[in-house]
Amino acid sequence: MLRFAALTFAALLAAWPAGAQTLRIGLGEDADILDPTFSRTYIGRVVFAGLCDKLFDIDKSLNIGPQLATGYEWVDSKTLLIKLRPGVVFHDGEKLDAAAVKYSLERHLSLSGSFRRSEISSLDRVEIVDPLTVRAILKQPFAPFLAQLTDRAGMIVSPRAAEAMGRDFGLHPVCAGPFKFAERVAQDRMVLDRFPGYWNAGAIHFDRVVYQPIIETTTRLSNLQAGALDMANVVPSDAAAVRRDPKLDLVTWDWIGYNGITINIGNGARAQRPLGQDKRVRQAFELAIDRKAIIDVVYEGMYSPTAQAIPASSPYYSATVTPPARDPAKAWALLQAAGVSLPYRMELMVTNLPDAQQVGEVIQSMAAEAGFEVKLIATESAAALAAAARGEFEAFMLYWSGRPDPDGNLTSFIRTGGAQNDGRFANPGIDALLDQARTVTDIPARRAIYEKMTLASADELPIIYLWNPKFTWGLSKKLSGFTPVPDGIIRLQGMALAK
Repeated sequence: MLRFAALTFAALLAAWPAGAQTLRIGLGEDADILDPTFSRTYIGRVVFAGLCDKLFDIDKSLNIGPQLATGYEWVDSKTLLIKLRPGVVFHDGEKLDAAAVKYSLERHLSLSGSFRRSEISSLDRVEIVDPLTVRAILKQPFAPFLAQLTDRAGMIVSPRAAEAMGRDFGLHPVCAGPFKFAERVAQDRMVLDRFPGYWNAGAIHFDRVVYQPIIETTTRLSNLQAGALDMANVVPSDAAAVRRDPKLDLVTWDWIGYNGITINIGNGARAQRPLGQDKRVRQAFELAIDRKAIIDVVYEGMYSPTAQAIPASSPYYSATVTPPARDPAKAWALLQAAGVSLPYRMELMVTNLPDAQQVGEVIQSMAAEAGFEVKLIATESAAALAAAARGEFEAFMLYWSGRPDPDGNLTSFIRTGGAQNDGRFANPGIDALLDQARTVTDIPARRAIYEKMTLASADELPIIYLWNPKFTWGLSKKLSGFTPVPDGIIRLQGMALAK
């Protein structure tokens, strides 16, 4: 087990002052690397909310507001002036100024393997106007740019620490959030301590936050019920147990992300199979799946079936693209037309989360009636992402936590060369539509572009979108001040535990 601190957890707790408050958060899985340039996971984003403030943030209505910035001004369609908050310091005591913002944005763009590069690829250069003002100059108009700065692309890291640590920065990240890194034990806990120099210290009411990945859902629920956790994400099948517990509250809210199955179309040898090379096989696989039945069986009917990356709450949602009805006979006919040997044997990689494995088993059973023989490959989440990036999959089922602007749900995943385009899908027509949508700010015009793109994607199926989930969390009644936001990130500002 990897350890990033010398003290044991028990010793750390014993050393903490009497009366200090610790918030304990139970998570369904572990985070990946704690470096905002290289992180991919939703769980990582949850932890970053305690570690790394961003230039901007979103609220429960998806409105964008300042965080490390105090405001902004579009000088023209390609020039953004960002005013920074005075007096902000990093966890290492260094000042957060225009030079640090320039450094962080350039780091996101330049480091090999950066998952932020495609998110802000329109950025041409960053100029320092004065110590508290930066000028971001784009290569062309880019409608989602401000929204991208509400997530990891907008997280500012300490240049001194980043230079000193290099590629190991994620082992001991140094940012300007409300808490500083204390220790991490892989698959066990991530511990953050309150940062006294935080610019918004009055909004923070905990001395320590402990994030505990507990994959087994019943164990996570038991810890929540026993008071060993103050809040935890729970699966829908455990929601009733939380509702019945007089010590707990159940909070559910809509997610702007999705669950889907990525198909390997061009990433190495595994792509050279009929599923990756013939869209008729992908279309047959989609027709083998009954989304609503899976949701009813695994998720208590709480989720909403979808066939696109844009949620129904978005003004860019296309009502013309809906999930096709399950049709095993048509699936058989498509497989026969594609000339594949039947049953078509394929591999579906799923994470080792219990619900993901259950979904995989239901899909396996459904697909068997439609000409498929599906072998499930259950893999730990971070390892699965790494394997997908290397092309070591035929199909991979995973979730994406979503972004307020549709570009954040699409371009990185299906545009040629996108940082998270694990299947290496490439379609010049879809690329052109995605690029065009990035330059348009008029909502009806942009919606029309996304509708064309969504129709094309639904035909090619680089990703088979399955459903829009809901966030489901159990909270101790002693915990107050929690505000659900559609990106599912746990913002610690304003939260408190009754003594």
